[in-house]
Amino acid sequence: MPPSKEDNAFLLVIEQHKGIIYKIANSYCKNTEDRKDLIQEIVYQLWRSFGGYNDQYKYSTWLYRIALNVAISFYRKDSKRAGRTSGLTADIIIAAEEEEDTGPQLKLLQRFISELPELDRAIMILYLEEKSYREIAEILGLTETNIATKINRIKNKLKRKFSTIHN
Repeated sequence: MPPSKEDNAFLLVIEQHKGIIYKIANSYCKNTEDRKDLIQEIVYQLWRSFGGYNDQYKYSTWLYRIALNVAISFYRKDSKRAGRTSGLTADIIIAAEEEEDTGPQLKLLQRFISELPELDRAIMILYLEEKSYREIAEILGLTETNIATKINRIKNKLKRKFSTIHN
């Protein structure tokens, strides 16, 4: 049975935005198998929601919203399970398909971001993707003012962490 128009449209959206999925999965999962599971769950939830996509939003906004919600839920479940078995360690965010040779400053930033609470981590991922405050607010369901305040606080927290390393 050949794929339907909706199937083809969905596959095209996933192909065009797969970097978002990988970036989020890498930000919320510390091991390869968990990342694969999370990617699969994100794609499944995107497929389930595809019929209800509201075209007043960009695909990337819709995709970020669903992927981040799935990742945060997945992370919470994983944290509870890991808390019963062994301690969590901070993981550095790495590119899914291509591992770049990043400098020590960027690796440190990635580590600090990976140690942030889930919502703050999501905000910083979107901020570093150069999303506007409005876009971040739409994706996360918060107000622009709340986003601006949180970004300022997160940046200050990250600056303090950097200053303790370099002093």
